[in-house]
Amino acid sequence: MNSTSSNVKLTTFALMIATFMTAIEGTIVSTAMPTIVSELHGVSIMNWVFSVFLLTNAISTPIYGKIADQFGRKNIFVLGLVLFTISSLFAGMSSSMIGLIFWRGFQGLGAGAIMPVSYTIIADIYPLEKRGRILGLNGAIWGIASIISPVLGGILVDHLSWHWIFFINIPTGILAILAICLFFKENFSVKSYKFDYYGMFLLSLLLFSIIYIVKVLSSSYFDGIELAIFINLAIITFILFIRNENVVENPIIPTKLFSNKTFLIQNIVALLVSGFIMGLEVYVPDWTQGIMGLGASMAGLVITPASLFWILGSFISGYLIKKIHVFYSSLIGLMLILFASFWIISLPIETHYVYFFIISAICGIGFGITITNSTLISQRLVDKSDIGVATSFNTLCRIFGQTLIISILGIIMNTKLKIEILNTPKTSLDMINHLINPKDATNLPIKLLPVLKEVLFNSLKWVFICLLILVLFAICINMFNQKKKDKMN
Repeated sequence: MNSTSSNVKLTTFALMIATFMTAIEGTIVSTAMPTIVSELHGVSIMNWVFSVFLLTNAISTPIYGKIADQFGRKNIFVLGLVLFTISSLFAGMSSSMIGLIFWRGFQGLGAGAIMPVSYTIIADIYPLEKRGRILGLNGAIWGIASIISPVLGGILVDHLSWHWIFFINIPTGILAILAICLFFKENFSVKSYKFDYYGMFLLSLLLFSIIYIVKVLSSSYFDGIELAIFINLAIITFILFIRNENVVENPIIPTKLFSNKTFLIQNIVALLVSGFIMGLEVYVPDWTQGIMGLGASMAGLVITPASLFWILGSFISGYLIKKIHVFYSSLIGLMLILFASFWIISLPIETHYVYFFIISAICGIGFGITITNSTLISQRLVDKSDIGVATSFNTLCRIFGQTLIISILGIIMNTKLKIEILNTPKTSLDMINHLINPKDATNLPIKLLPVLKEVLFNSLKWVFICLLILVLFAICINMFNQKKKDKMN
């Protein structure tokens, strides 16, 4: 890639706009969902508005990585932006829940290109020593978007209509498309490989099966036969996919990537840490709202330092990766997260919210080091021709980590809550639901509030113990990193 003619700053700005647009859309819909359901009357299928976006996003991510290596980053990135922008227009115009779900699926297909290909473009236009900083800024945007999106969603729904949570993507998407087309000058010749359509089909079916299994397991009641069918389908599809990738001329995910132990380990660590991040973002607000009685805005604010200090962690990662072996740089990040995990578990039920600011900041530095490390290492260990597919695989691991682990944590949380409620007279799960919302908590009997907080506290403890185990497992996995010096691109 010849990036000397690119306007690097404006190209980076375009990538940040696209990232922010995608990150906002991933969470803003939840704010508007009650209004959408009341208008479109689809409460029984409303979960698919979220699930189909996640599903198509996960399925398309590794495919985009491959075709970006074959047909050029710019072409595929613009394709994703156009698909996302057009589907946002039609999603906003939807008059039925089925129609909305349909266009959300296409939104997910567009979003699947934006994150991995933007990381690949960053690898093309920045040298390794500067790349960590930019990846950190790009990663922090996701955290900032998760804080802004509920407020923005509320404003749009209250003052305009729910349709505008999709319409706002149109000017943003057009701006990003124009900026990339004008400022990113890519010198790329299309490779004449045969495309692996069969591998693409098998990979899509495999990812669909795994995500569906996770979705079924996380539901309160599920059909054992249905679960068994999809588990068997996932196993069979996995075997067929591996066989195909070993013999096909131009595989979707080259199996040679996994022959490098460091590449494999870094992506497993990214998967586990991404699950930890999601657990922190979901369950710390439950603590601050349900036990401390803080409002939703304050609950979101206590995890803001994680996003801000992520940038610092990325800077540190870029420095460490030049000075010490990847094993030690990853270990530093993981040890920071481990320290924060022990701290959370040791907190008493009556604790000051300032502690969560500090814990969140420590976690943010750890996240910045480990996640940026995994992306940088994934990119530098492969040939130039495989940077796109390596980056998209890293992104896929992160998406899967979030999806899989948050579902497991949900099962653990619900199971522990049920046990606690059974052992605590005069309490119910409905009371816990009210407790987590400080506005509704005022309607609960005052005498029961300390008891209910104890129930929630004991249940959350188990979630954070599981997160601690997750970090310990990541540290153990990191121990297997190769000690020899890796090749540099």
